[in-house]
Amino acid sequence: MTSEYTVQGHPISELAERFGTPLYLYDGDVLRDVYLSLRERLDPRVDILYSAKANPNVSVCAVLRSLGAGIEVSSLVELVTARRAGAAPEDVIFLGPGKSAEELRACVDQGVHAIVCESFDELEQVNDLRVPGGARVMLRVNPSFESKGARLAMGGKPRQFGMDQDVLLRSRSFLKSLRHVEIIGVHGYMGTRILDAEDVVHNTRGILAAAEELSVELAFDLRTVDVGGGLGVPYFENEKDLDVDLLAAGVNSAVAGFLDRQGDCRVITELGRYLVGWCGTYVVRARYVKESMGEWFVVADGGTNHHMAAVGIGSFVKRNFPVRSLTRYAEPAFRPYNITGPLCTPNDVVAKQVALPEVHAGDLIGVERSGAYGPTASPGLFLGHGFPAEVLVLDGTPHLVRRRDTVEDLLGKQELIPT
Repeated sequence: MTSEYTVQGHPISELAERFGTPLYLYDGDVLRDVYLSLRERLDPRVDILYSAKANPNVSVCAVLRSLGAGIEVSSLVELVTARRAGAAPEDVIFLGPGKSAEELRACVDQGVHAIVCESFDELEQVNDLRVPGGARVMLRVNPSFESKGARLAMGGKPRQFGMDQDVLLRSRSFLKSLRHVEIIGVHGYMGTRILDAEDVVHNTRGILAAAEELSVELAFDLRTVDVGGGLGVPYFENEKDLDVDLLAAGVNSAVAGFLDRQGDCRVITELGRYLVGWCGTYVVRARYVKESMGEWFVVADGGTNHHMAAVGIGSFVKRNFPVRSLTRYAEPAFRPYNITGPLCTPNDVVAKQVALPEVHAGDLIGVERSGAYGPTASPGLFLGHGFPAEVLVLDGTPHLVRRRDTVEDLLGKQELIPT
């Protein structure tokens, strides 16, 4: 009887042998369960959009799209990804504080539901496109109210995101001067990694109230409101799971009252980390196990170059993601280990003093809850190691959804000059 980790019946040793390591392994069952669990609890009038930035793999996007999610994008590549994943234009919004002229034009050409404008200059850029009937935009508001619960605040304080609510309230004449812009609603996003349901409800109510005030004062019809999201995944010790039942009850109550007043206004919540974080495991293989000055180190074939989030997501104090031995998954802890990667820097530490079964060279180690902000939020080109493979197990079948970088992938764009 083996004690190793399995995904939908596939032993981790077989997956690692077939696809190599390091790799990101996504469990499609978990991906679906998280989405559907939230979907069945939320008011059906609340549309869920997946924030592609959390994990822009086209196959991950396609699974969520097949379940009914729209997609929120923040670059031209993400827009193309959403369309290739099967998202209809009316279920795509584009946001970001520094969109290029090419990106704005692509939004118009593709017919996305809305461009989320984050500055008055951007509104003028959209207006200059001279779209017949007006390009559909939403105003990203940096609300006046104090947000709650976000580990990384995105609004409610000086930020490059959005336009301050009090400034927007004084912009009626400017907005009316934009002849080729159609304002259809308001977007608000207060922050990320929120683990208290009451904080999510507080932020939702605040954004809905701000949207209603802005629509009245600026005289536009409120057809869409994006209340953000920011639902968190507990990574660290003493963090608790988000109470989804409490969250849904509060959000549904806020939305119901809002829609009683606003009729058929579309309400959107955009979620990234929460939808995909749970399904992913970063899998590395131990190359060497050694002792140094009384501490034990596992030097693995992948590290922070693929999983920068594991260094603590902006924390001043290093905290560990959940880390497990995948080879000896059911065995008891033997001693604490520092899990490091192959990089020539002392900062390449994925986990410190994490208790594991005895580790031997060749063992597989997994960093759990790693489906969000993995490869694309990491310095994958450092030291030329490149990006890892990504594998999605869907309906019992493992699929390679991104091949690992090769030497030619990394060198092919460089130009050698004569010397």
